[in-house]
Amino acid sequence: MSISTEGVGGGYTSIHAGNTVSKAKQTLDGETFLNLLVAQLRYQDPSAPMDTTEMMAQTTQLASMEKLTSIADATLETFALQMRATAAEFVGKDVSYTDAEGKTVNGHVSSVSFAGAVPELLVDGVKVSLDSVSGILGAPAEKPAPTTPTDSSAS
Repeated sequence: MSISTEGVGGGYTSIHAGNTVSKAKQTLDGETFLNLLVAQLRYQDPSAPMDTTEMMAQTTQLASMEKLTSIADATLETFALQMRATAAEFVGKDVSYTDAEGKTVNGHVSSVSFAGAVPELLVDGVKVSLDSVSGILGAPAEKPAPTTPTDSSAS
């Protein structure tokens, strides 16, 4: 998003000159945008006022950016909830996972911890990150016993 800071008197950093910030701000939030817009309107040249279509375009871009940020946050939250639901379904099942040495290990999941960002499974007494699980092991499907057709006309 391109926002003009011409005539603001030092630009973007002058608005935050009183703050002690250890890292330069890389994103433009709604409050900063409005501060820039007010400064731009305050210091504009009266003989050449700001173009209203440009101002509307900037406002629309800000609204779009805020909505996209909101959607991204909601998507991350949905993903985190889905990971928790998936991890909970592993309890009582046998899984295979890759250990710290790169070996594939099989074991039984007895519990799940949601303390960290990624759920951890307790597999045979070993904490395993959900990201390390490579498969769910199931019992081989049993073949149904063959049935013999009954002849109802033989009675």
